[in-house]
Amino acid sequence: MTESGSPLDGVDLVLADLDGVVYTGALAIPFAVDSLNTVARSTRVGYITNNASRTSESVAEQLSSFGLAVGADDVVTSPQAAVRLLSGLVPAGSVILVVGGEGLLVEVERAGFVTTTSAEDAPAAVIQGFHPSVGWTQLAEAGFALHTGIPWVATNTDWTIPVARGIAPGNGTLVSAVHTAVGRLPVVAGKPETPIFEEAVRRFAGTAPLFIGDRLDTDILGANRAGIPSVLVLTGIDTGKQVIAADAKSRPTYILEDLRQLHEPYPEIVERTEDGASVISVNDAVVKLADNTVTIVSPGSRIDLLRAGCAVIWRSGRAIYGLTVPTELYAP
Repeated sequence: MTESGSPLDGVDLVLADLDGVVYTGALAIPFAVDSLNTVARSTRVGYITNNASRTSESVAEQLSSFGLAVGADDVVTSPQAAVRLLSGLVPAGSVILVVGGEGLLVEVERAGFVTTTSAEDAPAAVIQGFHPSVGWTQLAEAGFALHTGIPWVATNTDWTIPVARGIAPGNGTLVSAVHTAVGRLPVVAGKPETPIFEEAVRRFAGTAPLFIGDRLDTDILGANRAGIPSVLVLTGIDTGKQVIAADAKSRPTYILEDLRQLHEPYPEIVERTEDGASVISVNDAVVKLADNTVTIVSPGSRIDLLRAGCAVIWRSGRAIYGLTVPTELYAP
């Protein structure tokens, strides 16, 4: 079977998510560092994170400790994108109520705004990001301020975050608490919204970017909205089970087991019709959809089987819940 070029062909900017792509908690993900260093020898690499609790300097320091050649300017954070949004909503030098940690506070002050944590200071806007220390008191102050009708900007609305001990509640849960109290939603800067992608492409002057992420609902959906080809790498939140069920807006351009496969030829997806059934081949993996049943004709490698399964389901236009799908198709 013929193969196409690698996902990197024709790309002049690689944008990589961090949690679930480069690291999980304090640990680097196997093969990620070496693979990204190899990319950086010939292509501009930037890093995008929805994490609002840390500064770009601290993120760059952690990445450098893993062996990546990264400076603060190589890291685009959701607070940076959020502050750019904020600058278009309120006058320069305004008082801003900040709900979050150092990563958000530093960016708001760096932009020339005056920060507060109290609604009694009559803030011109509220900006909200995740930090483990955020609790009821801070959320209540945001609610008090927002009842006056001022703008509300959120760094992101991720429902979960991956940490060393597992999956924990993310900023979306905290934003939801405030939303419940005030009855309206914020303007959002981070993935899956487009401002953070636009900030990254602007900063790095990319004309043919590729984005790498580990979750469909923020990374891949956001890249698709921004018109950027995407890689889903199966080292973080979403697994094969979620990928085969992805809706049309959240489907990646490429599916990889780990970042070593960035540098490998991406296999051609071959489709044919056989006795009225749709048959998809990816290298030695062959999957068939007849009526409402997906059948594995030949398993091939695990990743090629998943790619074939995704192709046959996605191209059918049918909802996953209406199909019978063998668990072997997406088993880890």
